[in-house]
Amino acid sequence: MYDVIVVGAGPAGCTASKVLAEKGYKVLLVEKFKMPRYKSCSGVLIKKSMELVKTYFGEDVPESAMCTPTDNRGMIFTDDKGKEYRFEQEGLNVWRSHFDGWLAKKAEESGAEVRDGVSALSCTERDGFVEVSLHGENNYTESARYVLDCEGVVGALKRKITGEAPRYITTFQTFNEGSIDLDPHYFYAYLQPELSEYDAWFNVKDDLLVLGVFVKDMDKISHYYERFIACMEEKHHLCISRQTRSEKWLMPHIRPGCHVDYGVGRVLFAGEVAGFLNPMGEGISAGMESGYCAASAIMEHFDNPQVACEAYRQGTENLKSYMQRQWSLVGGMAGTFREME
Repeated sequence: MYDVIVVGAGPAGCTASKVLAEKGYKVLLVEKFKMPRYKSCSGVLIKKSMELVKTYFGEDVPESAMCTPTDNRGMIFTDDKGKEYRFEQEGLNVWRSHFDGWLAKKAEESGAEVRDGVSALSCTERDGFVEVSLHGENNYTESARYVLDCEGVVGALKRKITGEAPRYITTFQTFNEGSIDLDPHYFYAYLQPELSEYDAWFNVKDDLLVLGVFVKDMDKISHYYERFIACMEEKHHLCISRQTRSEKWLMPHIRPGCHVDYGVGRVLFAGEVAGFLNPMGEGISAGMESGYCAASAIMEHFDNPQVACEAYRQGTENLKSYMQRQWSLVGGMAGTFREME
C-alpha cells in the first residue's frame, strides 16, 4: 500500500512526488513514456518557474537541461492590429525532455519510486484507499491512500473518473535550419487571426528556428502554417534551408472563468489535467505550484480526503487568480481571446 500514487512525471507530478517523498510518505510515480520523455513545448522557463524550482527543489536548473541561447529575456506579443508589446523578464531556455528528466531524478533521490513506461488505465476508490490498474509489460494493480493525477492534457484517467471529455487546441510546430531577423533571446507570439486560430509563435533552440501555430480544426494546420511562414518571410526575412522535424501536440482549451477540476474523493488533479494553464501554453509554473499545493493538502489532511480537496482548492486560489489575470491581459490584446477579458 502506497501513501500516494502520482500519475505523470511532468512538472506537477515530479514536484508533488519530491515534496511527499522527502517528508517520508511512500510514493509511486508512474509515467507512461520512457524517460527522458519528450513533450512538444516552448521550453521557456519564466522567472516564476525558476523561483519555484529553487524553492521546491533547493537548487537552480542545471546546465544539462538548457539549450542555446540559455537565457530568455522575455516575450514579445503582436496583437491583432499588428502592435508590439514587449515584456522584459529573466528566463531560461530548456529542452523539456532534459528538464522533466532532471525533475524526476530529484523526486527519485528524495525517496519516490519511479516507474516509466507504465500507464494508469483506471482507478477505483475502495474503503479508505484507491486501487489503480496499471499497464507496463503486463497489467497489474497497485493501491494507495491517494492518487494524484498529473497526466497532462490528454487526461485518460480523469475522463474515466469524471466522464467528461476535455476540449483541445492542436499545436503544430517545425524545427528548421536557416536565418531570420529576430533576436533569438525572446519568445515571439503573434495574435493576428489570419495567422492562426489561437496564436502563432517563434523562438530559437540550439540554433534551430522553431515556428508554430495553434488550430481548433486540425484540417486547417497547413492553411495557417503556410500563412505564418509567408508573413515571417515578408516581415522578418525568414529563410529556411532545411526542416529537421515537425510535431503535433494538444493543449487544453481554456474557457472564460478558467474552470479548474480539483478532484473526486481520494483522487486529486494537478497541472493541465486540472485546468491550470497560463496564456501561450505556459504550464510549467502552474504545474509545479498546483502539484506542490495538492501534495501539501494531502499531507496536512491525510485522514480526511474531503478536507484535503477543499484545502487544495483554497491553497490554489492565488494561482487561479494569477491565471485569470494573465488570460484577461491577453484578452485585451486580440479579438481571438476577447471572451477571456
